[in-house]
Amino acid sequence: MKRQKRDKLSRAHSKGYQAGISGRSKEICPYQTIENRSQWLGGWRAAMEDRSLGLTSR
Repeated sequence: MKRQKRDKLSRAHSKGYQAGISGRSKEICPYQTIENRSQWLGGWRAAMEDRSLGLTSR
């Protein structure tokens, strides 16, 4: 069960990162539970930081 839960959280982080890289707003987060939403927003923030540092191509 823990592995499955971890995978869902890492997927939420990855999806948030993808949304951030593509320049989408953090308001479009599809998750309602606090754990998943937190991971998605963490990925989104990481992507925004990477974009501001110029680490990604647009």
